[in-house]
Amino acid sequence: MAKKVLVVDDANDIIELIGYRLKTNGYDVIAANSGEIAMTKIKKEKPDLVIMDVMMPPPNGFQVCRQIKDDPQYRHIPIVLLTAKSTESDQFWGMEAGADAYLTKPYNPDELLSKVQELLEE
Repeated sequence: MAKKVLVVDDANDIIELIGYRLKTNGYDVIAANSGEIAMTKIKKEKPDLVIMDVMMPPPNGFQVCRQIKDDPQYRHIPIVLLTAKSTESDQFWGMEAGADAYLTKPYNPDELLSKVQELLEE
């Protein structure tokens, strides 16, 4: 059974690009364009991994990450923050919020796919 990946970004073109790459590598893709929709889809769809932007309408990616990692029912879900926020401080707060990986835009599609595969290995 294919692993489910939730892609969260307020830019639909980013969702489409990441989604296409994941689908062609055998993953099922779910999309959300806000933190609020992401939380609803996490509870309903129970994805195996989340790829999420940070800069979105509230709640932002850091806040959603914290909500997921604070909930015993969902904290096992790996989260990749994929964002244009590239300072050391941003990365620190991303990891502090519970992210399992922090990649910056513009991103390398091969690096993202490799990180997804690494985090989904059991």
